[in-house]
Amino acid sequence: MASPRPFPSQKATESYWRSSTLPIDTHRSSEDLPVHADVVIIGAGYCGASIAHHLVTESERQGREVPSIVILEARQACSGATGRNGGHLKPDPYLRAARVLETHGKEVAEHVAAFEARQVQDVQDLVQSSAFDCDFEETMVSDVCLDEAGGRNTGNSLSKVVAAGISTAQVVERSTGPEAERISGVRGAKTCLKYKAARLWPYRLVCQMLEACVSQGVNLQTMTPVTSVVPQGDGQGWKVTTPRGSMTASKVVHATNGYSSGLLPELRDRIVPVRGICARLAGKGPHPPISDSYMLRFNDFEYDYLVPRPDGSIVVGGGRRDYFKSLDAWFDVDDDSTLIEPARHYFDGYMQRHFVGWEDADVRTDRVWTGIMGYSWDGFPYVGEVPARPGSYVCAGFTGHGMPQIFHSAKHVALLLLNGRVEKEHAVPVPYQTDAARWNSTQEHSSLALWRSVTGTPKCAASCEERGE
Repeated sequence: MASPRPFPSQKATESYWRSSTLPIDTHRSSEDLPVHADVVIIGAGYCGASIAHHLVTESERQGREVPSIVILEARQACSGATGRNGGHLKPDPYLRAARVLETHGKEVAEHVAAFEARQVQDVQDLVQSSAFDCDFEETMVSDVCLDEAGGRNTGNSLSKVVAAGISTAQVVERSTGPEAERISGVRGAKTCLKYKAARLWPYRLVCQMLEACVSQGVNLQTMTPVTSVVPQGDGQGWKVTTPRGSMTASKVVHATNGYSSGLLPELRDRIVPVRGICARLAGKGPHPPISDSYMLRFNDFEYDYLVPRPDGSIVVGGGRRDYFKSLDAWFDVDDDSTLIEPARHYFDGYMQRHFVGWEDADVRTDRVWTGIMGYSWDGFPYVGEVPARPGSYVCAGFTGHGMPQIFHSAKHVALLLLNGRVEKEHAVPVPYQTDAARWNSTQEHSSLALWRSVTGTPKCAASCEERGE
């Protein structure tokens, strides 16, 4: 189980995305840390890079001087969750909206779904306007249920949001029975929902964003873990301490996702580090071509995602079948230096098991790695100012779904930093916001509750196991 203060391991497993690194990977803009910065961003993943990007571009758009910005990263650039995920920029057009429809009503449900959907186009615009080389391509997603109950549940969720007029759900195509298997190519598919998304090389996107920011004056310091952030004695800003020395900042942003409670201990049970596992599959035919990205849903707790690459390889993540019931293998685990041992061989023969026409394909597991995600207790990220810590902000807890949420969440934070407020058109959805009630909630973590329901573990026993008692 994780330590009380999760920090990144210095010996992470090597992901496929980081098998070929860029020069900025270990960049330090200056030999020593600056004495002071207007804004210190902790974390150089997709979130930290996006915040810096928006601070620069919004300052220029508003005709104001760009604030002094320092990004402090514990390891290499984009070495955390973004550099270890599946490369899938996949908005959710129906499931989250259906949930929010019941708790917050139609307007908020529409905001949640549309907020994710429009990030695909905005990231594409950024990639094209900046000429980033990151294999960005639009795709269709085949969202497949392999169990009857799951098919009914996703169908019911889709029907609810379609009936409510949620915009993203109107273009989702649903097929069932033999037609679902024919359209998806997945053996035993009960239902298949198809909708638009994108895929890319996430490490390259983030590193090129960082390169652009550095060229515009942002100071990046990799291999510089932050060990503490405390208020200055005069109440004006923060003292940020690292093994390389300390500096002061007027404002601090925690873009640390699964490691957030290491510096914000009040998030100890609100954002929990969760370990996931991915693999790259490679080889040759014979097999039918595959163009869609995929979600394969086996039941309420077991699901995989699959992303084909331009070079013919395939990145697959998931594997819960083999480890989910072992809580200490994944929940509250901050170590990505080792594999999840029960799932080490989960991806062997994956395409042959699930895809029609791939039975004789010579496609094998090329590489397996782990990564640490930040799972929030209610499934939504924390985006905004930290309660009772003026000048301290957080953008974290994306619950394994950060690619379609982070870019605009970062813009919300950047606008708060620059203007002290965010206009409605750029604000994050209500469930993301850092109000005191949500910040201080004592409800059980939803992932722990799901684990209990799957394993039949009483709540008190689960709490004791979580604490290692």
